[in-house]
Amino acid sequence: MLGPRRVLLALGVSILLGLIISPGFTTTPTLEVVARELPVGLAALLAYGFFEQWPARMPPWIARWVVQVGAVCFVIPFAVLAVYAAITYGDAVPFWKNPLRVNGIFTMTITGLLFAPWVAVAALFHQREVERGELERKALDSRLRLLQAQVEPHFLFNTLANVRELVDSGSPQATRVLDTLITYLRGVVPRLQEQTATLEQEVQMVRAYLELMHMRMPDRLQFGFDVEAAALALRCPPTTLLTLVENAVRHGIDPSEQGGRIDVQVRVRNGRCHAEVSDTGVGLKRAADGLGTGLATLRERLQLAFDGDAKVDLVALSPRGARAELDFPARQDTQ
Repeated sequence: MLGPRRVLLALGVSILLGLIISPGFTTTPTLEVVARELPVGLAALLAYGFFEQWPARMPPWIARWVVQVGAVCFVIPFAVLAVYAAITYGDAVPFWKNPLRVNGIFTMTITGLLFAPWVAVAALFHQREVERGELERKALDSRLRLLQAQVEPHFLFNTLANVRELVDSGSPQATRVLDTLITYLRGVVPRLQEQTATLEQEVQMVRAYLELMHMRMPDRLQFGFDVEAAALALRCPPTTLLTLVENAVRHGIDPSEQGGRIDVQVRVRNGRCHAEVSDTGVGLKRAADGLGTGLATLRERLQLAFDGDAKVDLVALSPRGARAELDFPARQDTQ
């Protein structure tokens, strides 16, 4: 396709070639030599762009780039002849009988054949790099959407399982908790479909989730927040903080007979966001415990969103409990 950038490139190369060969045209002004090169450059661009689109499918025995470069070389001599036919129309002596005209045709044709194929090849390489970058971006976006799709049922099923325990126990709080859950999910589920979220939205979701869990186990769960105002506008994948908190409830507070406390802390330091979710639950069962499915998926989502510049760690606390640590660039846009 003949976009503005390609047209400007063709014109720029034509002007440069005109300036380079103009000293050899002793009887012709430099601007006129440059003007002669412009239609030749545009003709080469048209040939390049035409065979970029046609035919829709090339025969298997020849590559499209070969045809494009060949077309550029093929069209240059005819474009030069057309230029000279136009500028010498009405002359008493035909241009092919004028030694100066013949020398000009030869000079423009040779320089065009020397430079134009290399310009075409460079453009092809640039185009391939752009296409490769676009494919890589689409692949990363697809991978991120796949991971997001894995997070959604994981989160929803875990939340529903927690509420089911309350219903099965015959607690009088069951109806109230279910009503709260419905209200909560109505606000949260649409955000799960978004590519990014702000930390302010994350804190709101986490607070609603912890209030819901507190209704389920009022005597076994306490929580607190310490979030810097500077962090609220920063962006991250949806459910980033929620995944850390849900992990603390499921693996720290739930298995503990005494319950425990969850503290959420978010800080911005030296251009990076550092978040911690600590709990005083049962802690890590063994030193070899990994991140688990939820945190491992979160780490991969963060790696994709921040081009590998993000970390998720899980450490044991003393005398009991665990702390999930998250570190990523402090950006207001992750794209």
